[in-house]
Amino acid sequence: MPIYHLISHTLCPFVQRAMITLVEKRVPFDRTYVDLANKPEWFLQISPLGKTPLLKVGSAVLFESAVICDYLDEVETPRLHPAEPLARAQHRAWIEFASATLNTINAFYNAPDATALERQRAALVEKFETLERQLQKRDGSYFAGTDFSLVDAAFGPVFRYFDVFDSIRNFHILENTPRVAKWRAQLAERPSVRDAVARDYPDRLRDFLLKRNSALSSLMLNAEPGVASSLGR
Repeated sequence: MPIYHLISHTLCPFVQRAMITLVEKRVPFDRTYVDLANKPEWFLQISPLGKTPLLKVGSAVLFESAVICDYLDEVETPRLHPAEPLARAQHRAWIEFASATLNTINAFYNAPDATALERQRAALVEKFETLERQLQKRDGSYFAGTDFSLVDAAFGPVFRYFDVFDSIRNFHILENTPRVAKWRAQLAERPSVRDAVARDYPDRLRDFLLKRNSALSSLMLNAEPGVASSLGR
């Protein structure tokens, strides 16, 4: 059996994808965390892009979460991609859509002012409305219906951001997407998704957001006392 070693960062959503996939495969693995603000030399020597996740497979190193998850799906069971080539390609396309959504989330929490924040909020609404239309074609708890897939592994970390966003303010991003909301709730209950982060993840994410000096940071700092206390301020 290959010896897997996942190189991680505590907040990275792409690390979470790999973590979820490893847990769904029920294979043993080791895990090491790195501080991406102070990258150790050994990490820079093996990470071509200087990013997480990395997966060490024996002496070999894989980078990029989509590549890592695809590799694991080829060599470990159960298979989380569809067997049929066209369906598999479609799933890979929706995983790219999840990555694009994460990019918009990044732009949302880094928006420098209220105008930019609203622009990115609207962009997120549009993305989730697109996803809602796709989910209308399917029945079941997960993206592909009753079977958990790598698309689910990709979107679990996307939805996790909104657990914290919702504690700051109701941004009305997911309110008109009931199928997305149901999917989000189902993923939150799945052990592999739930346990892909440490218990202090919400506090770590809040601290990270506060340090952005962004429009969202200002909303957090100016929150009502009851909300501010829940943010650890």
